Amino acid sequence: MKKKGMLAALAAFAMLLALTVPAFAGPVSDAAGFEGDDGNLAPAAPINFDWNSFAPTTWIGTPPTRTATDSQGGWDFTGLEDWQATTVDSAFAGGTKQDHDCASVGTGKAPNKDDLKRYYLANSTAANGDIFLALAWVRIPQNTTSASAHVGFEFNQGETPCGPASDGLVERTAGDLLIVYDFEGGGDEPVITLREWVTTGACEVGSSSPPCWGTAVDLTAGGFAEAEVNVGTSVIDQIAPVPPETLNDSEFGEAIINLSDAGVFTPGECVAFGKTYAVSRSSGNSAQAQMKDLVGPGEINIQNCGQIIIHKQTVPSPDPTSTSFDYTTTGGLDPATFSLLDGGTQDYGTEVQAGPYSVTEDDPSPTFALTAIDCSASDLSNGSTATPDLGTLTVDIVLEATDRVECTFVNTLQTGAIKITKTRKHAATPANDAHAGVEFTVDGTTVTTDANGEACVDGLAFGTYTVEESVPPGYVSDDPSKDVTVDNTADCDDDPYGGETASFHNTPLTNLTVSVDSQVDGGTASTIDCVLASTSVPATPPDNGDGSLTLSDLQPGTYNCEIVIDP
Repeated sequence: MKKKGMLAALAAFAMLLALTVPAFAGPVSDAAGFEGDDGNLAPAAPINFDWNSFAPTTWIGTPPTRTATDSQGGWDFTGLEDWQATTVDSAFAGGTKQDHDCASVGTGKAPNKDDLKRYYLANSTAANGDIFLALAWVRIPQNTTSASAHVGFEFNQGETPCGPASDGLVERTAGDLLIVYDFEGGGDEPVITLREWVTTGACEVGSSSPPCWGTAVDLTAGGFAEAEVNVGTSVIDQIAPVPPETLNDSEFGEAIINLSDAGVFTPGECVAFGKTYAVSRSSGNSAQAQMKDLVGPGEINIQNCGQIIIHKQTVPSPDPTSTSFDYTTTGGLDPATFSLLDGGTQDYGTEVQAGPYSVTEDDPSPTFALTAIDCSASDLSNGSTATPDLGTLTVDIVLEATDRVECTFVNTLQTGAIKITKTRKHAATPANDAHAGVEFTVDGTTVTTDANGEACVDGLAFGTYTVEESVPPGYVSDDPSKDVTVDNTADCDDDPYGGETASFHNTPLTNLTVSVDSQVDGGTASTIDCVLASTSVPATPPDNGDGSLTLSDLQPGTYNCEIVIDP
């Protein structure tokens, strides 16, 4: 999202302040918790935080264009090194003005007062949401202690390269920033001014037309910035590539700026700057000043918004149930509700305003239980918090600018177990006997009873299952198939076991044979008539007086058979 028209009203306000309130030092540094107005790098009471607070600092790359990054005390530091006193130093082509977008960059030796050797930047977000920016320049030893310094610090939102002739510069977009540090030398106080890149409206340089740098706002007069140069004294730089380095009279200048109060960052609008560079200028006259020595560009991350990402994971994964989990949010997230399958992600992007939010999962029971809200992947460098509460199925978030809150809601499939007990009637024991070796099938899984007549199936999602017995030969089951509802979380090896149970009982079967055998073939004619309860087996006339009746698979009971031998 591009910043538009942020300085129009602010310019008029700053002009009024300039007429009524003299420039002052101290409050911005105090609010920022960074000593950006004392012209040195050494921490001192009562703030006790300054540039040397980042020491020791590691510089990477090849001299003399190394870079350094660090984070301390809620501040992110970036350092850029540059060539010094050499004709191979990066420089803009002669006559290049600050308004020239994607200007050509070549090589050349900068004038003594314009030869920068390092650019320092630090940014932080305060507890009240204000975004502060600390800037510093370091130049080579000076030929005179009264030399002026004019440095432009540019901040870009875009990422489109200008081209090979621009040495890493990117195309400007509406809302890009230019902060100019003007120091006329000697005992003069530095003046910090701010302008934005505009595509319509008035230009700072009257002869220019949009796109251009818009009209400047005096941040020092408005009370939004403080600055100082080490005039008349030497300071020690502990974050230089080879520390400690002594910086003599007027070789070091710094500033501290409240970007929020200056109108750069406003509630409800996301702004993010990812590129920066510093350039020395021949003077403070924007219409005439030519760009000289270039330091950078370098990568930064200055923004008033953060990122919230929510992931979904199930156990097991992939989710065998393909369940969709629903979420509600507070704080103004868009969308306010969403749904995720296993492996899904809701990424709200990097333009989430700093502030309080919550994400709550709808009750996933009985099929699932929320077993974890893991926010360990988050980047909470600037003080954001993510507080999970499994009891309320919620993560409460306080998002700070540039941070990323990334949480995974982990849901575990609720599974139960069915323990099967198998017994049989056996003549050897008066009571029922454990029946081993009997197969049962549950949800496609086959198990066999052990010596105790038991078998168990677990890992069953909540629901109703049919337990089917493979009745062994010689037995009849009281009920070979039973439906069992699983609604308790359990495993087969739980002790004590708290899952579902199903009992089966089998009875052995008997075959009965009654026969007659006439000693004289055809001498007698016989019939056999057996009755079990109300069931009668009809009389059977034997052939030639001989014959038999066989009854199979008889359960225990009393059978009466009448045999009639008819001569």
